[in-house]
Amino acid sequence: MFNRTRSYLPILTAAALMAPGLSHAQVDTSEWVCEYCPFDSGYRADVEVGASYVSDDAARFGNGNGLDKKGTEANVNGAGHYSSDGYQLDWQLSDLGIDSRAASIEGGRQGSYEFNLGYRERPYRQFDTTQTIFSNSSPGMLSVPQGWVPAGTTSAMTGLSSSLRMLDIGSDRQIMDVGAGWTPNNRLSMFANYRHQTRDGFDIGAGSSFTQSSFLPRWIDFETDQIDVGMQYSSDRGSLKFAYYASSFSNGNPSLTWDTPYNAAVGAEQLRMAQEPDNDFQQLSLSGAWRASVWDTVLAFSAAAGNGEQDEALLPYTINPNVAAGALPVSSINTKVDTGNYAFTVTSRPTNRIRFKFGYTYDERDNNTAQHDWVRVITDLFDSGDIQQNTPYSFDRTRVKVSGEFRLFDSLRLSAGFDRNELNRDYQEVAEQTEDTGWGQLRWKPFSWLDLRARGGTAERDIDRYDTTVAASLGQNPLLRKYSLAYRYREFGELVATVSVPDKPIAIGVTAFVTDDEYTKSTLGMTESDEQRVTADITWAISDNASTYLMVGQETINAEQLGSELGGDADWMAQHEDSFNSVGVGFLWRQAEGKFDLKLDYTHGNGETDILVTSLSGGQSLLPDLGSTLESLRLEGNYRWSDRWEGTVELRYENFSADDWALQDVEPDTLPTVLTLGADPYDYDVWAVGIGFRYRVGSVSD
Repeated sequence: MFNRTRSYLPILTAAALMAPGLSHAQVDTSEWVCEYCPFDSGYRADVEVGASYVSDDAARFGNGNGLDKKGTEANVNGAGHYSSDGYQLDWQLSDLGIDSRAASIEGGRQGSYEFNLGYRERPYRQFDTTQTIFSNSSPGMLSVPQGWVPAGTTSAMTGLSSSLRMLDIGSDRQIMDVGAGWTPNNRLSMFANYRHQTRDGFDIGAGSSFTQSSFLPRWIDFETDQIDVGMQYSSDRGSLKFAYYASSFSNGNPSLTWDTPYNAAVGAEQLRMAQEPDNDFQQLSLSGAWRASVWDTVLAFSAAAGNGEQDEALLPYTINPNVAAGALPVSSINTKVDTGNYAFTVTSRPTNRIRFKFGYTYDERDNNTAQHDWVRVITDLFDSGDIQQNTPYSFDRTRVKVSGEFRLFDSLRLSAGFDRNELNRDYQEVAEQTEDTGWGQLRWKPFSWLDLRARGGTAERDIDRYDTTVAASLGQNPLLRKYSLAYRYREFGELVATVSVPDKPIAIGVTAFVTDDEYTKSTLGMTESDEQRVTADITWAISDNASTYLMVGQETINAEQLGSELGGDADWMAQHEDSFNSVGVGFLWRQAEGKFDLKLDYTHGNGETDILVTSLSGGQSLLPDLGSTLESLRLEGNYRWSDRWEGTVELRYENFSADDWALQDVEPDTLPTVLTLGADPYDYDVWAVGIGFRYRVGSVSD
């Protein structure tokens, strides 16, 4: 029957249009009859088929969209909608021919029930210039080539160059979603959602054999299942929601074993490390809101309690039969972590000129994992004789926010606020930390076309004390202060101006932001940093059929840190300067009679990092520059032959280059004691062109 094949008909017809010797005039669509298509009930659909061509291989260019390989790819897109007597159904297809494909369908009856089903893929592309000698001989096992001759350094590995093979670093994520909702009456609603994710591919790991190391192409085989179910009750004044959430993660490769390519002691020819363990998490939550008649006040709260567990079997201390480290204290660490999240907010408007908001949030992570004594075995080579305990990190955090706004005049508003964050940790250098932030804002709108806003304030992060015994137990310099744990005093300010030119279809926006951080109580570590950022944009509706925009931005970040070569007082200083510049311009034009559309977007951006190191022993030295430059151009055009037929053309160009001394000319054998994958800095010049034909069925007036 025709209604079973109607979704394929536009695809076959569009393919026929691209066949040699067949013109549009030869395709007679006047006799197409769809006896069962509910056009009169509100049905419409667009189906587009076409192809795209990419000029070169480029991992970064294809990150997220799947267009990382040179060549031609066929593609299919589509969308449709059906509605009748309160029922509706929507479907969408995107990029079915490439690795970023997606498909979804959702529908239901308003006020009664709803459902959705979706599938999508997300490609992550990191490097396509990497090489390795390792192969996955079995799950979780990396083997060197047959006949491999180990050596003490990479340059002495006689079989290295002949054994290298190309291996892209990247992964693919597949996501499937299923959900449904039911509303038995206008007060009560229920929902249930399920998501299944898989991720497979390769990322980069590192395996050490004490004084030597290898970059390892780690095979990823992850699966995650999530469910979210609950119900909500609503009244004229408020609502109450109860929900249950659970997730389960599994790793198809819980451990990684590899052949060491270096000369190794007897028994240490193979090494092993643990990977991400399987784990589960579940949470119950209750949230609600209520509107009071007094002062137009809204009260809202949320409370959630969760529990995470991980009881995977532990690996032995070593797989080296010549190291007698003894038995593990337990076969599984049996990790148990309890979480709690609680929040309460009040917003109120006592008068038309005054409103205020109060917010309270409390988060906690209670790690109940038992502590045990463990033997330290160094890289499968020897028993250090040291006994160490596992550290069950826990924390609790409290946040309080108070803010208010007063409308002095119709054109002038004054706002102010105070935030306080308190953080308590276990087993870290700083047990108690507080941060107080005060800010004020003035907003002035003297004319309908001018809006000015100025905001500024200070923030002080203080600590009870810095426990140097914790740092010493980790082998750190007791004078060092980690920037995330150290005392910090911050000043910040922001100016925003928005202008709508009177009697002109032109809008201008300018933003300037600045921060200054001082770590005045740090002897070693970060001592100061500042940031300045300016952005501006302008949009202009040239006519009813044309518009354009321009955006520019500039950002600078400066930082200074002190360090010690000898483990005592500061004897070297590093000064960092990061600068970023960007510009974007675009144009949109629609033909007056509606036949042709044209859209153009161009972006240029560059960033540069300068690092100057001054040492008492070596004087000044400027590290090689770090930098990147991006140019991107996208041109889209649509032409409509009729209400049902449309052609599309898209041209995309991207040029990206990076200077990164950590990767530049670092081949697998460049570093004597580190076998790398030889990844190159990004440097590509790629263009892609796509052409498609779109056919519309059903109503074309919407």
